[in-house]
Amino acid sequence: MCGVVGIISKKPVNQDIYDALTLLQHRGQDAAGIITWDVNGLHTRKSNGLIRDVFDQDHMEKLEGNMGMGHVRYPTAGGAQSSEAQPFYVNSPYGICLAHNGNLTNYDELAELLRTKDRRHLNTHSDSEVLLNVFAHELQSRVNGKPTEKNIFDAVDALHQRCKGGYAVVVMIVGYGIVAFRDPSGIRPLILGKRSDGDNIDYMIASESVALDVTQFQIDRDVKPGEVIFIESNGKLHSRFYSGETSYSPCIFEFVYFARPDSVIDNISVYKARLRMGEELAGQIVRQWPDNDIDVVIPIPDTSRTAASQVAYNLGVKYREGFIKNRYVGRTFIMPGQEERDNSVRRKLNAIDLEFKGKNVLLVDDSIVRGTTSKQIIKLAREAGAKKVYFASAAPPVRYPNVYGIDMPAAKELIANNKSVAEIKEAIGADHLIYQDLDGLIRAVSHDNSSITGFDDSCFSGKYITDDITAEYLEKLESTRSDGAKKRKI
Repeated sequence: MCGVVGIISKKPVNQDIYDALTLLQHRGQDAAGIITWDVNGLHTRKSNGLIRDVFDQDHMEKLEGNMGMGHVRYPTAGGAQSSEAQPFYVNSPYGICLAHNGNLTNYDELAELLRTKDRRHLNTHSDSEVLLNVFAHELQSRVNGKPTEKNIFDAVDALHQRCKGGYAVVVMIVGYGIVAFRDPSGIRPLILGKRSDGDNIDYMIASESVALDVTQFQIDRDVKPGEVIFIESNGKLHSRFYSGETSYSPCIFEFVYFARPDSVIDNISVYKARLRMGEELAGQIVRQWPDNDIDVVIPIPDTSRTAASQVAYNLGVKYREGFIKNRYVGRTFIMPGQEERDNSVRRKLNAIDLEFKGKNVLLVDDSIVRGTTSKQIIKLAREAGAKKVYFASAAPPVRYPNVYGIDMPAAKELIANNKSVAEIKEAIGADHLIYQDLDGLIRAVSHDNSSITGFDDSCFSGKYITDDITAEYLEKLESTRSDGAKKRKI
């Protein structure tokens, strides 16, 4: 998962891009980059690390211009030491920069065609560089002089026909403007914002609406599945929809875990969706376990707090903060290897003993992916004196790989893969385990937006939105992107 932002303004954009990226930092802690443009050319800074580590005052002063873009990255392949920081750049035609959130599922085929048929050189193994070169090739084949909006729209149409997977993309064409587009299924999120100052209108494209807030942009609308937006450097906006087949199937895991609660994605408040997840989960507990003896509900900070508060309210039991989180340790889920995830849990959380001692505690988390973190948290609760430790997940069992840009590709690393709920309970050491069901999760998330035709819920259901996911593909993905494979690459 990554975060992207692009801005065209009547004033310098360096600070606005920086501020927006800090609000998207949760989407990637591995690397960050900003590229801006003015009459003197491109100005670039990108490197491994958090926003605060990559940019200093000197870097920011050099990022001049009223048009620019930025990216925060976490790796779905490789580790922190093999990061390929974005945005990427290709010289021809015009000079094109690209930042991307998602994953191309036909990367190997595209990379081979780019090398052998399109005669374009690839410097990395990143699917973002493949996207950049596909767009550049398709645009170059359609223009003779200054690119028109039709040239750009036709190039993106051709890209949609060639590329499969989930992707939300921001492109800067040097000297001409910013292009943004979303895959035809709308799997990865992208939103358009506006900021008015008299007759002047500034535009921002970002992964989440929260990036707009700090920079005082107002939500205009979500970029629709298959839609392409072209904003000229003078601020004139054009848009067109993909001529092929589209669906409205955003990734449901954005609402479960990745997105910030203060974001609105596809016209759905993430915060309210998580409140409803808690209501649905409480209903599940009452139906499946009516004679429970829960004394207190305690969330696993931070993403489960909203759901956990509703679980407690609907069950009529106390809600308490039992774990204190160290804010200076990264989120364990997006760390590149299992050893790093294991070692970080105790550094990340500390239990408040008096909230556990002698009580039957229900711990609520947003989801259970690999299970190792859940196991260690349950151990912490027992060490703090809990009489019994129950565990509830606001999401269904994660049984299948995600192939559209979330780092859970290896089925064998998912604790729920080929295990029953009873077996998972034993594996993590809980006295009782209960999961949200998929229908309840879908009801919770889809409440506000009738335009959505379905969700990418493949990590729960095993049903993939694109038609190219085979057993052979998943086997190959596991061989290259499991924790063991990542360690071999580092």
